[in-house]
Amino acid sequence: MTELKDQLSLLGRKTEYKQDYAPEVLEAFDNKHPGNDYWVRFNCPEFTSLCPITGQPDFAEIRISYIPDVKMVESKSLKLYLFSFRNHGAFHEDCVNIIMKDLIRLMNPKYIEVTGIFTPRGGISIYPYANYGRPGTKYEKMAEHRLMNRE
Repeated sequence: MTELKDQLSLLGRKTEYKQDYAPEVLEAFDNKHPGNDYWVRFNCPEFTSLCPITGQPDFAEIRISYIPDVKMVESKSLKLYLFSFRNHGAFHEDCVNIIMKDLIRLMNPKYIEVTGIFTPRGGISIYPYANYGRPGTKYEKMAEHRLMNRE
C-alpha cells in the first residue's frame, strides 16, 4: 500500500479543482495484473465543457473503456481532469479525442475507446466516438473492427 501512496498525490487529500483544461492532474498507478486482458470502464455522467464559439455550456456523459497494460488511471485524478473541461472551449469531437490522447499518453493502454453522449443543442445530439489499439497488435485490429462496426 505504501508503494501506491508514493505513486499518487491526489487520493486522500483535499480536492483542488482546476479552472481550465489540466491534463497534468492525471495520475497513473501500476497494474497488478498486466498479463491479463480485462476491461476497465468509467462512466462520467456530469461532464461539461464550453462551446468555443458561443461560450455556452455543453453537457455530456463521457464513457471511457480500456484494456490496461502496465499503468492504469487513478479515478480521482480522472474526475479532476474531466472537471477541468468545465471552463474549456472545445467542440464535442475535440473533447473526446483530447481525452483519449491524454489517457494514451498517461498509461499506454493496449486498447481504449471514449464516447461522448452530448445533450441536444438546437435539436441535434452529437455522440462522438474515438478509439485506439496499440499498433502491430491484435488490439489494433480490434480498434479497426469496433470503429467500422459502430451503430
